[in-house]
Amino acid sequence: MKKKKLLLITLFVVLVAPSFAAKVDTLLIKSPSMSKEVKVVVVTPDAAMGKKAVACPTIYLLHGYGGNAKTWIGIKPNLPQIADEKGIIFVCPDGKNSWYWDSPLNPSYRYETFVSSELVQYIDKNYKTIADRKGRAITGLSMGGHGAMWNAIRHKDTFGAAGSTSGGMDIRPFPKNWEMSKQLGEYDSNKEVWDNHTVITQIDSLNNDDLAIIIDCGESDFFLNVNKDLHNRLLEKKINHDFITRPGAHNGTYWGNSIDYQILFFDKFFKK
Repeated sequence: MKKKKLLLITLFVVLVAPSFAAKVDTLLIKSPSMSKEVKVVVVTPDAAMGKKAVACPTIYLLHGYGGNAKTWIGIKPNLPQIADEKGIIFVCPDGKNSWYWDSPLNPSYRYETFVSSELVQYIDKNYKTIADRKGRAITGLSMGGHGAMWNAIRHKDTFGAAGSTSGGMDIRPFPKNWEMSKQLGEYDSNKEVWDNHTVITQIDSLNNDDLAIIIDCGESDFFLNVNKDLHNRLLEKKINHDFITRPGAHNGTYWGNSIDYQILFFDKFFKK
């Protein structure tokens, strides 16, 4: 009798437990501008699939230096569950170590064009998205935080909201780091190029409410000061934004926590 009762309880739990049916695709998407295929991980909520599919907003998640298309799903294994709970599509492209620029030196590195044009067009064509800037946000960690803000500021017609966690908001204090010189040339002989390829100098093209912006950085992060500088520049320009610092360093533990707050911020933006 006890065994039968236990079996019935187990069966009841299985039947009533929430079922998360989000799909995780790993794709190779053609980039005409770079004449190659780029690996992209797409997490699609159940709501955006099937005969009763409804259009869902999209968050583009950019990885950091040394990462790849699977970085975010590794940091946040429950991303499919979040996708189902929020009804949000997550798109995670492999940006190599490009800093998400169109490199002035390397024609095979046109990741700004890929992320802000080619990838968005592919996702909107092949998934049930809200194909409008009001339904698109972009964020990322470290190099990807720079890339997200860079692309969003320069493509405000594509993205309505932007974020960064532990982002390199000003690259110029780090001229010897992270292979940036491969894309821009050596800093000492290409200062103008570096000036023109860093997020903080792009702020002059922003007006208040052009973008919904959220920026955060850990108090023990080596990018903390450049994030504070960006925050102060946005204040000077009277541009509304959320700026958060909390205990933490430049690591997956911090980003796994941070992205929860950014998703809440974007979810609120999508529902306006």
